[in-house]
Amino acid sequence: MAQPLKFYFDFLNQSSRALYIFLEASKIPFEAIPISMLKGEHLTGEFRDKVNRFRKLPAITDHGYQLSENVAIFRHLAREKLVPEHWYPRRQLGRSRIDEYLAWQQTNMDVACTDYFQQKWLVPYLQKTRPAENAVNVAGKQLEHTLNDFEQLFLNSRKFMMGDNISFADLSAICEIDQPKSIGFNAFQNRNKLARWYEAVRDELGPYYKDVHGEFEAKLKQSSSGSSSSSSSQGQQGVAQALKQ
Repeated sequence: MAQPLKFYFDFLNQSSRALYIFLEASKIPFEAIPISMLKGEHLTGEFRDKVNRFRKLPAITDHGYQLSENVAIFRHLAREKLVPEHWYPRRQLGRSRIDEYLAWQQTNMDVACTDYFQQKWLVPYLQKTRPAENAVNVAGKQLEHTLNDFEQLFLNSRKFMMGDNISFADLSAICEIDQPKSIGFNAFQNRNKLARWYEAVRDELGPYYKDVHGEFEAKLKQSSSGSSSSSSSQGQQGVAQALKQ
């Protein structure tokens, strides 16, 4: 029997959630290994030496092969495992369109959603302070601009980004948007296409999404009610960097 891959994740990280859902929905056998970024577990020498030399999440070990960076992990899984075609279709340039979105996301959606999440929730949590109003406002304006671009550039009259079938681009995008949405940002105001798309993706993913998103919100709530355990500047920087995947 083939050894399942090991998947290292933290549901506070949007890419961890997307890949976890992808693994579950694709029926890829894996061993789930939670790593707490807030406790700095991803910064340890053991994690660096045995799992991921970049000390970031998510990460996998597949038959002894270590790999990080969420897009690289997704493409590895699509090549090496039995993955349903709709996630990364070869026909009608579907794969190229997904690659186009994933490239755009790294310098747009990921940056905007992560920055807002950091300014509104993560930095205050780590430093035990109130959110800096100016920093939150600046991040909010950039997020508004990015969501407008996403709606205009990638959403149309079709159900999902690539047509009638859900793809990894949809899964990745909804997990990005959930990052600010779960701390109170209204992503859907004056964005009807975005709201329709979001509901379609959420419904299509069904219990896979519901369970992981529920764990994410529970983790946020639990962390907010507790105290920060990563107070050093190096620890704070490490957590912030780990979220940018």
